[in-house]
Amino acid sequence: METPRLRTPSLGRSLLHVPPVCFGAYALGGGYWGPQDEQEGVRALELAIENGMHAIDTAPVYGFGLSERLVGRALKGRRERAVVMTKVGLRWDGSIVPGDPRLAGVKPQLGPDGRKLPVRRDSRPESIRQEVDASLERLGVERIELVQIHARDPHTPLVETLGALLELRRAGKIAEIGVSNFTAAEVAESIRALAPVPLASHQLHYGLLARGAERELLPQALREDVGTLVFGALEQGLLTGKVRAQRSFDEREGRARRPSFQARNRQRVNAVLDEVVAPVARAHSCSIAAVVLAWTAASPGVTSVLAGARSPEQVRENLRASSLALAEDERARIRAAFERLRLLPGPGAGLRTWLRYLLRR
Repeated sequence: METPRLRTPSLGRSLLHVPPVCFGAYALGGGYWGPQDEQEGVRALELAIENGMHAIDTAPVYGFGLSERLVGRALKGRRERAVVMTKVGLRWDGSIVPGDPRLAGVKPQLGPDGRKLPVRRDSRPESIRQEVDASLERLGVERIELVQIHARDPHTPLVETLGALLELRRAGKIAEIGVSNFTAAEVAESIRALAPVPLASHQLHYGLLARGAERELLPQALREDVGTLVFGALEQGLLTGKVRAQRSFDEREGRARRPSFQARNRQRVNAVLDEVVAPVARAHSCSIAAVVLAWTAASPGVTSVLAGARSPEQVRENLRASSLALAEDERARIRAAFERLRLLPGPGAGLRTWLRYLLRR
């Protein structure tokens, strides 16, 4: 496969450069995604690195360490070409003290071996240091290019967490610092706490079915020159056009419980994909998924899109998106079609949710 010429924008004011589409290694950890062929996943990641998709997003909690270990396997012989991005702040390991407020409302998550373990937010400095050391070992590297706070820990002052990351940066264990799933106010606080070191990135949810970040977070990123790594562009596969209404899901998969994956909603989404996105894909000789990723990557304020892949075939689709330039009229038609789309609330949705749905029809 010929290595494509990909533009590699800088991640905010950091020294890191990432391609328009990065490899999302969440699914490599199995668990939420159901059973995973580890060898197939490693081959997919190897292919991605060798063909220019050199930035890899993972996290300790993905498969309770499995995703990072598989990334480490794929890095062998390719380390110098890769930008490794992982996270801190979500713990399933270590001692759990009864009555710890961090356990309030915590629900167990499914691991790749079928075990369910409680995952809690913990961004205390000592926990951050432990997590980074463990990630370095699992990944088999001496330094991690980007470490992001996975989710805000309300029980730990943000300045303490960022202070620990700055210490790790000075020690040479990490190169750049970012955040994930933060509010605009928390991003602003992070920028102040890190100065003069720049906040490299904010990882956030954004895509055709989730455009809320356009109101505040993406404009903030542009204004403050913070890189954005967006996830959820393909809505966990729903926007590939391959998840038809008749498909069934293994009960172990988290997607089986998502409102957007209800059969009626899948039918509505696929109708839009077939009518509006598929003709664009045919015009560019690519997949529906590639068009959706390219649309997202070209959105104002987006630096790069995180796209999961569990097979070489999926990697090839994602690579096509990295070099695909949509015309403005194509982008506008796709956006308008999804703005008109209304999905049904999921089972158990409250009265307010249904009222919002009915009023927006």
